[in-house]
Amino acid sequence: MTTLLILGSKADPALPPRAAYDEVACANASGFSAARHGLPSPAYTVMTAVLTSGKVEDDHSLQALRGLVTRDLYFLPRPAPRGGALKRLTTHLKQWRLKPFHMQGQLRRLGYRYERFVVRSSAHYHELIRALCDHDPEIAALMAAKQPSTGMFALAIGLDLRRYERFILAGFDFGLSHAYGDNPLIRTRGTTLSKHADTDIAIVRHLAARHGNILTTEPTVHERAGVPLLAPDRKLAGKTPAEPAAAPRPARR
Repeated sequence: MTTLLILGSKADPALPPRAAYDEVACANASGFSAARHGLPSPAYTVMTAVLTSGKVEDDHSLQALRGLVTRDLYFLPRPAPRGGALKRLTTHLKQWRLKPFHMQGQLRRLGYRYERFVVRSSAHYHELIRALCDHDPEIAALMAAKQPSTGMFALAIGLDLRRYERFILAGFDFGLSHAYGDNPLIRTRGTTLSKHADTDIAIVRHLAARHGNILTTEPTVHERAGVPLLAPDRKLAGKTPAEPAAAPRPARR
C-alpha cells in the first residue's frame, strides 16, 4: 500500500516513523522541515504564487527554500482577475511578481532545483477540490469566502494523482507558525490563527470521511477536523521501510 506523507510548515511537526510512508509531498516552504528532519526529497511540492510577491511575510518563506529540491513543482496561481478587459489586463500587469516566470527566476537565484514545473489555472485547482468534496454547498461557500491553504491543494493533487492509497498529514495546525522562523504575519495580525482555517477544516473533515484513507499525526488536526490520529510511534499495517527518494536532476532550462 503506497502512502504519501503531506508535510505542512508548522514548527515541530509530529512526524510518523519512516516505515509508515513511501513518499513526501510539501506545501510552500515545508521542504525546509523535510530537509531538516532527514526526510526524502519531495515527490512534489505545491507553491502559491504569493511566495514571490515581494512582501516581507512572503519573502520569509521564499528564503527558506534556498538550496532545496523537489521532483515536481506545482505552481498555484492567484484567481483570475475580474472586471472588464482593460481592468483584467491592468491587474495582470500589476501582478507580474505573481507569475510563473518570476517564481522560476527567484527559485533559480536561490539554487532551488526541480525536474518539472506544472502550471494550471486557479479555477482548475478550485474545481478539483469541489469535485473531491462532492460539490458540498457549505464547502463551496467557504471556498468562495476564503480559498484553501496550499496544504489542502497538496492533498487534493495527491488524491487526484491516483498513485497513493493512503495519506498522512503532518506539520499542520491551522495556524501561522513556521518551522523556519517567526512568521511576520503573526505580529501583523496579532493572532496565530490562519484565515484559511475554517475552509481547511471543512475540506479535510469531508475528505477524511469520504475517502477513509487520510490520517494525521497532529492532535490539533484530529481534534478540530476529526481526522483519524496516527500516533508518531505507531506503524501502519502492511508497511515496510522504503528507500529514500533520489535527489532530482536540475530542471532543464
